[in-house]
Amino acid sequence: MTQFRTLTTKEKALKVNMRPDIYGSFAEIGAGQEVAANFFKAGGASGTVAKTMSAYDMSFSDAIYGECDRYVTESRLHQMLDKEYELLPERLGNRADRSLFFAFANTVEALNYSRSNRPHGWVGMKFQLSPSSEPNECVIHVKMRDRSNLMQQNCLGVIGVNLIFACFFIRSEDELVQSLMDDLSPERIEIDMIRLKGPDFDHVDNRVLALKLVSKGFTKAAMFGPDGHVLQPSETLYKKNVLVLRGRFRPVTLVNVDMLLKSLKSFKSEEDVDQNNILALTELTLNDLKKGGEVDEEDFLVRADMICSLGRHVMVSNYHEYYRLVEYLTGITRGKKIGIILGIYNLEQVFTESYYEGLQGGILEAFGTLFGNNVKVYVYPSLKRGGEGIYTLEDIQVAPHLRHLLEFLKDNKKIKKIENANTNHLHIISDDILEMIEMGIDGWEKYVPKKIELAIKEKGLFGFSGVPSWKKLDQW
Repeated sequence: MTQFRTLTTKEKALKVNMRPDIYGSFAEIGAGQEVAANFFKAGGASGTVAKTMSAYDMSFSDAIYGECDRYVTESRLHQMLDKEYELLPERLGNRADRSLFFAFANTVEALNYSRSNRPHGWVGMKFQLSPSSEPNECVIHVKMRDRSNLMQQNCLGVIGVNLIFACFFIRSEDELVQSLMDDLSPERIEIDMIRLKGPDFDHVDNRVLALKLVSKGFTKAAMFGPDGHVLQPSETLYKKNVLVLRGRFRPVTLVNVDMLLKSLKSFKSEEDVDQNNILALTELTLNDLKKGGEVDEEDFLVRADMICSLGRHVMVSNYHEYYRLVEYLTGITRGKKIGIILGIYNLEQVFTESYYEGLQGGILEAFGTLFGNNVKVYVYPSLKRGGEGIYTLEDIQVAPHLRHLLEFLKDNKKIKKIENANTNHLHIISDDILEMIEMGIDGWEKYVPKKIELAIKEKGLFGFSGVPSWKKLDQW
Protein backbone atom coordinates (compact mmCIF):
# COMPACT_ATOMS: atom_id res chain seq x y z
CA MET A 1 0.00 0.00 0.00
CA THR A 2 1.40 3.40 -0.97
CA GLN A 3 2.21 5.64 2.00
CA PHE A 4 1.97 9.37 1.45
CA ARG A 5 4.04 11.82 3.44
CA THR A 6 2.13 14.37 5.50
CA LEU A 7 2.65 17.85 4.09
CA THR A 8 4.39 20.42 6.26
CA THR A 9 2.62 23.60 7.29
CA LYS A 10 4.51 25.57 4.65
CA GLU A 11 3.69 23.01 1.95
CA LYS A 12 0.01 23.12 2.84
CA ALA A 13 -0.06 26.91 2.68
CA LEU A 14 1.76 26.87 -0.67
CA LYS A 15 -0.65 24.29 -2.10
CA VAL A 16 -3.55 26.57 -1.19
CA ASN A 17 -1.74 29.58 -2.66
CA MET A 18 -1.14 27.74 -5.92
CA ARG A 19 -4.87 27.23 -6.47
CA PRO A 20 -6.00 30.23 -8.58
CA ASP A 21 -9.65 29.81 -7.58
CA ILE A 22 -9.22 29.96 -3.75
CA TYR A 23 -9.49 33.58 -2.66
CA GLY A 24 -10.51 35.24 0.58
CA SER A 25 -9.76 37.17 3.74
CA PHE A 26 -8.25 36.67 7.18
CA ALA A 27 -9.42 38.35 10.41
CA GLU A 28 -7.52 37.59 13.60
CA ILE A 29 -8.31 39.00 17.04
CA GLY A 30 -6.17 38.70 20.14
CA ALA A 31 -3.23 36.32 20.10
CA GLY A 32 -3.94 34.48 16.84
CA GLN A 33 -1.91 36.62 14.49
CA GLU A 34 0.04 33.83 12.82
CA VAL A 35 -2.26 32.13 10.32
CA ALA A 36 -2.18 34.70 7.52
CA ALA A 37 1.57 35.08 8.09
CA ASN A 38 2.10 31.43 7.13
CA PHE A 39 0.50 32.01 3.74
CA PHE A 40 2.66 35.08 3.09
CA LYS A 41 5.82 33.19 4.07
CA ALA A 42 4.95 30.24 1.82
CA GLY A 43 4.97 32.41 -1.33
CA GLY A 44 2.34 33.13 -3.95
CA ALA A 45 -0.09 34.64 -1.42
CA SER A 46 -1.23 37.37 -3.80
CA GLY A 47 -3.41 34.81 -5.54
CA THR A 48 -5.08 33.75 -2.28
CA VAL A 49 -5.23 36.67 0.16
CA ALA A 50 -7.70 39.43 -0.60
CA LYS A 51 -7.34 41.04 2.84
CA THR A 52 -5.83 40.46 6.25
CA MET A 53 -6.74 42.40 9.36
CA SER A 54 -6.17 42.39 13.10
CA ALA A 55 -8.44 44.25 15.50
CA TYR A 56 -6.47 43.97 18.74
CA ASP A 57 -8.12 46.91 20.48
CA MET A 58 -11.64 46.22 21.78
CA SER A 59 -13.01 49.55 20.58
CA PHE A 60 -11.83 48.89 17.05
CA SER A 61 -13.19 45.37 17.20
CA ASP A 62 -16.60 46.63 18.36
CA ALA A 63 -16.66 49.26 15.63
CA ILE A 64 -16.10 46.60 12.99
CA TYR A 65 -18.11 43.63 14.29
CA GLY A 66 -20.50 45.13 16.83
CA GLU A 67 -20.36 45.29 20.61
CA CYS A 68 -20.10 42.16 22.75
CA ASP A 69 -19.60 41.22 26.41
CA ARG A 70 -16.93 38.58 25.85
CA TYR A 71 -14.52 38.53 22.95
CA VAL A 72 -13.18 34.97 22.94
CA THR A 73 -16.51 33.24 22.26
CA GLU A 74 -18.16 31.34 19.46
CA SER A 75 -20.71 34.12 18.98
CA ARG A 76 -17.89 36.62 18.40
CA LEU A 77 -16.27 34.28 15.91
CA HIS A 78 -19.53 34.05 13.95
CA GLN A 79 -19.85 37.83 13.93
CA MET A 80 -16.40 38.01 12.38
CA LEU A 81 -17.01 35.25 9.83
CA ASP A 82 -20.36 36.66 8.73
CA LYS A 83 -19.07 40.20 8.38
CA GLU A 84 -15.92 39.26 6.47
CA TYR A 85 -17.64 36.76 4.20
CA GLU A 86 -20.44 39.09 3.11
CA LEU A 87 -17.82 41.62 1.97
CA LEU A 88 -16.25 39.19 -0.51
CA PRO A 89 -19.01 38.93 -3.15
CA GLU A 90 -19.94 42.55 -2.45
CA ARG A 91 -16.47 43.86 -3.28
CA LEU A 92 -15.23 41.08 -5.57
CA GLY A 93 -18.34 40.37 -7.60
CA ASN A 94 -16.34 40.50 -10.82
CA ARG A 95 -14.64 37.21 -9.95
CA ALA A 96 -17.52 35.43 -8.22
CA ASP A 97 -18.08 33.03 -11.14
CA ARG A 98 -14.51 31.71 -11.01
CA SER A 99 -13.56 31.89 -7.33
CA LEU A 100 -14.04 29.85 -4.21
CA PHE A 101 -14.46 32.59 -1.63
CA PHE A 102 -13.47 32.05 2.00
CA ALA A 103 -13.32 34.04 5.21
CA PHE A 104 -11.04 32.75 7.93
CA ALA A 105 -11.24 34.12 11.48
CA ASN A 106 -10.02 33.44 14.98
CA THR A 107 -10.43 35.06 18.37
CA VAL A 108 -7.91 33.88 20.94
CA GLU A 109 -6.76 34.42 24.52
CA ALA A 110 -3.15 33.32 24.84
CA LEU A 111 -1.08 32.90 27.98
CA ASN A 112 -0.85 36.14 29.94
CA TYR A 113 2.30 37.57 31.46
CA SER A 114 1.59 36.16 34.92
CA ARG A 115 0.51 32.77 33.49
CA SER A 116 -2.68 32.91 35.54
CA ASN A 117 -5.26 32.38 32.76
CA ARG A 118 -6.51 29.42 30.76
CA PRO A 119 -5.49 30.02 27.13
CA HIS A 120 -8.08 29.06 24.54
CA GLY A 121 -9.54 30.22 21.26
CA TRP A 122 -12.22 29.88 18.59
CA VAL A 123 -11.05 29.22 15.04
CA GLY A 124 -13.25 28.94 11.98
CA MET A 125 -13.83 29.41 8.30
CA LYS A 126 -16.73 30.14 5.97
CA PHE A 127 -15.98 28.83 2.48
CA GLN A 128 -17.26 27.71 -0.91
CA LEU A 129 -16.37 24.49 -2.71
CA SER A 130 -17.85 25.65 -6.01
CA PRO A 131 -18.19 29.18 -7.46
CA SER A 132 -21.35 31.15 -6.60
CA SER A 133 -22.55 28.42 -4.22
CA GLU A 134 -23.85 28.83 -0.68
CA PRO A 135 -20.97 28.75 1.84
CA ASN A 136 -20.01 25.96 4.21
CA GLU A 137 -18.71 26.54 7.70
CA CYS A 138 -16.15 24.80 9.91
CA VAL A 139 -15.58 25.88 13.52
CA ILE A 140 -13.29 24.44 16.20
CA HIS A 141 -12.50 25.36 19.80
CA VAL A 142 -8.96 24.88 21.09
CA LYS A 143 -7.21 24.90 24.46
CA MET A 144 -3.53 25.76 24.35
CA ARG A 145 -1.02 23.90 26.54
CA ASP A 146 2.36 25.45 25.64
CA ARG A 147 3.95 27.37 28.49
CA SER A 148 5.18 30.27 26.40
CA ASN A 149 3.22 32.87 24.47
CA LEU A 150 5.47 32.51 21.42
CA MET A 151 4.94 28.75 21.24
CA GLN A 152 1.18 29.20 21.52
CA GLN A 153 1.20 31.67 18.63
CA ASN A 154 3.16 29.18 16.54
CA CYS A 155 0.69 26.45 17.42
CA LEU A 156 -2.28 28.59 16.38
CA GLY A 157 -0.62 29.39 13.09
CA VAL A 158 -0.22 25.69 12.33
CA ILE A 159 -3.74 24.68 13.30
CA GLY A 160 -5.19 27.55 11.23
CA VAL A 161 -3.34 26.37 8.12
CA ASN A 162 -4.39 22.78 8.84
CA LEU A 163 -8.04 23.80 9.04
CA ILE A 164 -7.99 25.81 5.80
CA PHE A 165 -6.19 23.02 3.94
CA ALA A 166 -8.54 20.34 5.28
CA CYS A 167 -11.66 22.23 4.28
CA PHE A 168 -10.51 22.64 0.69
CA PHE A 169 -8.61 19.41 0.04
CA ILE A 170 -9.92 16.61 2.32
CA ARG A 171 -13.33 14.95 2.02
CA SER A 172 -12.96 11.97 4.35
CA GLU A 173 -14.34 12.89 7.78
CA ASP A 174 -11.75 10.76 9.56
CA GLU A 175 -8.84 12.22 7.60
CA LEU A 176 -10.18 15.75 8.02
CA VAL A 177 -10.23 15.46 11.80
CA GLN A 178 -6.85 13.72 11.88
CA SER A 179 -5.21 16.36 9.66
CA LEU A 180 -6.09 19.17 12.09
CA MET A 181 -3.30 17.90 14.35
CA ASP A 182 -0.60 17.58 11.67
CA ASP A 183 2.71 18.88 13.09
CA LEU A 184 1.03 19.23 16.50
CA SER A 185 0.22 17.08 19.53
CA PRO A 186 -2.45 17.03 22.27
CA GLU A 187 0.29 18.01 24.71
CA ARG A 188 0.50 21.35 22.89
CA ILE A 189 -3.10 21.98 21.90
CA GLU A 190 -6.46 20.34 22.57
CA ILE A 191 -9.43 20.43 20.17
CA ASP A 192 -12.57 19.87 22.23
CA MET A 193 -15.22 20.90 19.71
CA ILE A 194 -15.67 20.75 15.95
CA ARG A 195 -18.70 21.66 13.89
CA LEU A 196 -18.89 21.27 10.12
CA LYS A 197 -21.98 22.26 8.16
CA GLY A 198 -23.13 23.52 4.78
CA PRO A 199 -24.47 22.30 1.43
CA ASP A 200 -21.37 20.20 0.75
CA PHE A 201 -21.48 18.54 4.18
CA ASP A 202 -25.13 17.67 4.69
CA HIS A 203 -24.09 14.04 5.14
CA VAL A 204 -21.84 14.84 8.10
CA ASP A 205 -23.07 14.07 11.63
CA ASN A 206 -21.13 16.37 13.93
CA ARG A 207 -21.66 13.99 16.84
CA VAL A 208 -19.43 11.51 15.02
CA LEU A 209 -16.78 14.21 14.58
CA ALA A 210 -17.02 14.92 18.33
CA LEU A 211 -16.52 11.22 19.01
CA LYS A 212 -13.48 11.17 16.72
CA LEU A 213 -11.87 13.99 18.72
CA VAL A 214 -12.08 11.81 21.83
CA SER A 215 -11.13 8.52 20.18
CA LYS A 216 -8.06 10.09 18.54
CA GLY A 217 -6.93 11.58 21.85
CA PHE A 218 -7.35 15.19 20.71
CA THR A 219 -9.52 15.85 23.77
CA LYS A 220 -10.70 13.92 26.81
CA ALA A 221 -14.37 14.88 26.54
CA ALA A 222 -16.87 16.17 23.99
CA MET A 223 -20.58 16.82 24.30
CA PHE A 224 -23.79 17.67 22.48
CA GLY A 225 -27.29 18.75 23.40
CA PRO A 226 -30.69 17.04 23.21
CA ASP A 227 -31.08 18.34 19.64
CA GLY A 228 -27.80 16.71 18.61
CA HIS A 229 -26.08 20.11 18.33
CA VAL A 230 -22.40 19.81 19.25
CA LEU A 231 -21.45 21.95 22.25
CA GLN A 232 -18.22 23.21 23.76
CA PRO A 233 -18.09 21.67 27.26
CA SER A 234 -16.40 24.55 29.08
CA GLU A 235 -18.95 27.05 27.81
CA THR A 236 -21.99 24.82 28.34
CA LEU A 237 -21.08 23.68 31.87
CA TYR A 238 -19.51 26.92 33.07
CA LYS A 239 -20.69 27.64 36.64
CA LYS A 240 -23.46 25.05 36.35
CA ASN A 241 -24.60 22.60 39.02
CA VAL A 242 -23.93 19.35 37.16
CA LEU A 243 -25.46 15.93 37.86
CA VAL A 244 -23.87 13.03 35.95
CA LEU A 245 -25.16 9.57 35.18
CA ARG A 246 -22.64 7.27 33.53
CA GLY A 247 -23.90 4.22 31.69
CA ARG A 248 -23.83 2.03 28.62
CA PHE A 249 -27.44 2.92 27.72
CA ARG A 250 -27.73 -0.09 25.42
CA PRO A 251 -30.64 0.49 25.59
CA VAL A 252 -31.87 3.08 28.08
CA THR A 253 -34.04 1.23 30.62
CA LEU A 254 -36.52 2.19 33.34
CA VAL A 255 -33.69 1.68 35.84
CA ASN A 256 -31.56 4.37 34.14
CA VAL A 257 -34.47 6.82 34.17
CA ASP A 258 -35.29 6.13 37.81
CA MET A 259 -31.66 6.58 38.83
CA LEU A 260 -31.51 9.98 37.16
CA LEU A 261 -34.90 11.31 38.27
CA LYS A 262 -34.60 10.22 41.91
CA SER A 263 -31.05 11.59 42.13
CA LEU A 264 -32.13 14.83 40.49
CA LYS A 265 -34.86 15.30 43.07
CA SER A 266 -32.32 14.86 45.87
CA PHE A 267 -29.74 17.05 44.12
CA LYS A 268 -32.24 19.89 43.86
CA SER A 269 -32.80 19.79 47.61
CA GLU A 270 -29.14 20.48 48.40
CA GLU A 271 -28.65 23.85 50.10
CA ASP A 272 -25.83 24.90 47.77
CA VAL A 273 -27.65 23.96 44.55
CA ASP A 274 -29.53 26.55 42.50
CA GLN A 275 -32.54 24.69 41.06
CA ASN A 276 -32.57 27.04 38.07
CA ASN A 277 -28.93 26.35 37.24
CA ILE A 278 -28.77 22.56 36.96
CA LEU A 279 -27.63 20.52 34.00
CA ALA A 280 -28.30 16.76 34.11
CA LEU A 281 -25.72 14.99 31.98
CA THR A 282 -25.59 11.43 30.67
CA GLU A 283 -22.07 10.20 30.01
CA LEU A 284 -20.71 7.48 27.76
CA THR A 285 -17.09 6.41 28.18
CA LEU A 286 -14.93 5.53 25.20
CA ASN A 287 -14.33 2.02 26.56
CA ASP A 288 -18.07 1.31 26.54
CA LEU A 289 -18.27 2.30 22.87
CA LYS A 290 -15.59 -0.10 21.66
CA LYS A 291 -16.12 -3.43 20.00
CA GLY A 292 -13.02 -5.51 19.43
CA GLY A 293 -10.85 -2.56 20.37
CA GLU A 294 -12.43 -0.24 17.80
CA VAL A 295 -15.08 2.44 18.39
CA ASP A 296 -18.41 1.46 16.81
CA GLU A 297 -19.68 4.77 15.46
CA GLU A 298 -23.02 3.38 14.30
CA ASP A 299 -23.73 1.91 17.73
CA PHE A 300 -22.71 5.24 19.29
CA LEU A 301 -25.26 7.12 17.18
CA VAL A 302 -27.98 4.65 18.12
CA ARG A 303 -27.36 5.26 21.81
CA ALA A 304 -27.01 8.99 21.29
CA ASP A 305 -30.35 9.15 19.46
CA MET A 306 -32.07 7.36 22.33
CA ILE A 307 -30.66 9.62 25.03
CA CYS A 308 -31.45 12.73 23.00
CA SER A 309 -35.06 11.52 22.60
CA LEU A 310 -35.34 11.87 26.40
CA GLY A 311 -34.19 15.49 26.23
CA ARG A 312 -30.80 14.92 27.86
CA HIS A 313 -27.33 16.27 27.17
CA VAL A 314 -24.70 13.68 26.24
CA MET A 315 -21.00 13.65 27.06
CA VAL A 316 -18.47 11.24 25.55
CA SER A 317 -15.33 11.00 27.64
CA ASN A 318 -12.10 9.08 28.01
CA TYR A 319 -12.15 9.40 31.80
CA HIS A 320 -12.36 5.78 32.89
CA GLU A 321 -11.96 6.61 36.59
CA TYR A 322 -14.67 8.66 38.26
CA TYR A 323 -12.22 10.89 40.11
CA ARG A 324 -10.71 12.02 36.80
CA LEU A 325 -14.16 12.92 35.50
CA VAL A 326 -14.83 14.92 38.67
CA GLU A 327 -11.46 16.67 38.35
CA TYR A 328 -12.36 17.70 34.79
CA LEU A 329 -15.83 18.95 35.75
CA THR A 330 -14.54 20.84 38.80
CA GLY A 331 -12.25 22.88 36.57
CA ILE A 332 -15.27 23.98 34.52
CA THR A 333 -18.06 24.43 37.07
CA ARG A 334 -15.87 26.71 39.23
CA GLY A 335 -17.04 25.69 42.68
CA LYS A 336 -20.62 24.74 41.81
CA LYS A 337 -22.07 21.50 43.14
CA ILE A 338 -21.36 18.28 41.23
CA GLY A 339 -23.44 15.15 41.71
CA ILE A 340 -22.26 11.70 40.61
CA ILE A 341 -24.78 8.86 40.36
CA LEU A 342 -23.42 5.39 41.07
CA GLY A 343 -24.94 1.95 41.28
CA ILE A 344 -24.02 0.13 44.48
CA TYR A 345 -21.68 -2.26 42.64
CA ASN A 346 -19.93 0.69 40.98
CA LEU A 347 -19.30 2.12 44.44
CA GLU A 348 -17.73 -1.20 45.42
CA GLN A 349 -15.31 -0.79 42.53
CA VAL A 350 -14.53 2.77 43.61
CA PHE A 351 -13.32 1.31 46.92
CA THR A 352 -11.02 -1.18 45.16
CA GLU A 353 -7.46 0.00 45.82
CA SER A 354 -5.96 -1.69 42.75
CA TYR A 355 -7.60 0.99 40.56
CA TYR A 356 -5.28 3.62 42.03
CA GLU A 357 -1.91 1.87 41.86
CA GLY A 358 -0.59 4.48 39.44
CA LEU A 359 -1.26 7.31 41.88
CA GLN A 360 1.43 8.33 44.34
CA GLY A 361 -1.22 8.96 46.99
CA GLY A 362 -3.25 5.88 46.08
CA ILE A 363 -6.90 5.72 47.02
CA LEU A 364 -6.62 8.74 49.35
CA GLU A 365 -5.39 10.95 46.52
CA ALA A 366 -8.25 9.81 44.28
CA PHE A 367 -10.84 10.25 47.03
CA GLY A 368 -9.57 13.77 47.74
CA THR A 369 -10.81 14.66 44.26
CA LEU A 370 -13.83 12.38 43.95
CA PHE A 371 -15.28 13.47 47.28
CA GLY A 372 -14.13 17.08 47.17
CA ASN A 373 -15.87 20.00 48.88
CA ASN A 374 -18.36 20.51 46.07
CA VAL A 375 -19.06 16.85 45.19
CA LYS A 376 -21.76 14.44 46.34
CA VAL A 377 -22.19 10.81 45.32
CA TYR A 378 -25.70 9.34 45.08
CA VAL A 379 -25.90 5.57 45.41
CA TYR A 380 -28.62 3.47 43.77
CA PRO A 381 -29.49 0.01 45.12
CA SER A 382 -29.34 -3.26 43.25
CA LEU A 383 -30.45 -6.86 43.66
CA LYS A 384 -28.00 -8.91 45.66
CA ARG A 385 -25.93 -11.38 43.69
CA GLY A 386 -28.12 -14.40 43.21
CA GLY A 387 -31.24 -12.22 43.32
CA GLU A 388 -31.95 -12.70 47.04
CA GLY A 389 -32.90 -9.33 48.51
CA ILE A 390 -31.88 -5.71 47.89
CA TYR A 391 -28.27 -4.56 48.18
CA THR A 392 -28.10 -0.98 49.51
CA LEU A 393 -25.56 1.50 50.84
CA GLU A 394 -26.14 0.16 54.36
CA ASP A 395 -25.03 -3.31 53.22
CA ILE A 396 -22.01 -2.42 51.11
CA GLN A 397 -18.93 -4.55 51.64
CA VAL A 398 -15.50 -2.89 51.51
CA ALA A 399 -12.09 -4.02 52.72
CA PRO A 400 -11.90 -3.99 56.55
CA HIS A 401 -9.19 -1.30 56.65
CA LEU A 402 -11.40 0.99 54.48
CA ARG A 403 -14.55 0.76 56.59
CA HIS A 404 -13.65 3.81 58.65
CA LEU A 405 -13.10 5.76 55.43
CA LEU A 406 -16.55 4.71 54.23
CA GLU A 407 -18.12 5.76 57.53
CA PHE A 408 -16.28 9.08 57.39
CA LEU A 409 -17.77 9.80 53.95
CA LYS A 410 -21.23 8.83 55.16
CA ASP A 411 -21.00 10.91 58.33
CA ASN A 412 -19.88 13.95 56.36
CA LYS A 413 -22.70 13.49 53.85
CA LYS A 414 -20.40 12.93 50.89
CA ILE A 415 -22.26 9.73 49.99
CA LYS A 416 -26.03 9.50 50.04
CA LYS A 417 -28.46 6.67 49.47
CA ILE A 418 -30.99 7.40 46.72
CA GLU A 419 -34.35 7.48 48.43
CA ASN A 420 -37.51 5.82 47.10
CA ALA A 421 -35.74 3.88 44.36
CA ASN A 422 -38.18 1.76 42.40
CA THR A 423 -37.01 -1.68 43.49
CA ASN A 424 -39.58 -3.34 41.23
CA HIS A 425 -37.30 -2.46 38.30
CA LEU A 426 -34.06 -3.82 39.72
CA HIS A 427 -34.38 -7.11 37.82
CA ILE A 428 -34.11 -5.25 34.50
CA ILE A 429 -30.78 -6.00 32.83
CA SER A 430 -29.95 -4.03 29.68
CA ASP A 431 -28.13 -6.96 28.03
CA ASP A 432 -31.27 -9.09 28.40
CA ILE A 433 -33.43 -6.34 26.88
CA LEU A 434 -31.00 -5.95 23.99
CA GLU A 435 -31.13 -9.68 23.26
CA MET A 436 -34.94 -9.60 23.24
CA ILE A 437 -34.93 -6.72 20.74
CA GLU A 438 -32.39 -8.39 18.46
CA MET A 439 -34.21 -11.74 18.59
CA GLY A 440 -37.62 -10.19 17.99
CA ILE A 441 -38.99 -11.48 21.31
CA ASP A 442 -42.12 -9.66 22.52
CA GLY A 443 -42.29 -7.98 25.90
CA TRP A 444 -39.14 -5.88 26.00
CA GLU A 445 -41.23 -2.72 25.67
CA LYS A 446 -42.33 -2.82 29.32
CA TYR A 447 -38.72 -2.44 30.49
CA VAL A 448 -37.92 0.81 28.67
CA PRO A 449 -39.48 4.30 28.67
CA LYS A 450 -42.21 4.86 26.07
CA LYS A 451 -40.07 7.36 24.14
CA ILE A 452 -37.28 4.80 23.91
CA GLU A 453 -39.70 2.14 22.69
CA LEU A 454 -40.95 4.47 19.96
CA ALA A 455 -37.42 5.49 18.95
CA ILE A 456 -36.31 1.85 18.68
CA LYS A 457 -39.32 0.87 16.59
CA GLU A 458 -39.43 3.94 14.34
CA LYS A 459 -35.70 3.96 13.58
CA GLY A 460 -35.06 0.22 13.73
CA LEU A 461 -32.46 0.67 16.46
CA PHE A 462 -30.44 -2.28 17.80
CA GLY A 463 -31.53 -4.40 14.85
CA PHE A 464 -35.23 -4.16 15.66
CA SER A 465 -37.43 -5.50 12.87
CA GLY A 466 -40.48 -6.76 14.76
CA VAL A 467 -39.95 -10.21 13.26
CA PRO A 468 -39.21 -13.08 15.72
CA SER A 469 -35.89 -14.86 15.16
CA TRP A 470 -37.54 -18.18 14.19
CA LYS A 471 -39.54 -16.41 11.47
CA LYS A 472 -36.37 -14.77 10.16
CA LEU A 473 -34.87 -18.23 9.73
CA ASP A 474 -37.97 -19.43 7.87
CA GLN A 475 -37.82 -16.42 5.53
CA TRP A 476 -34.14 -17.01 4.88
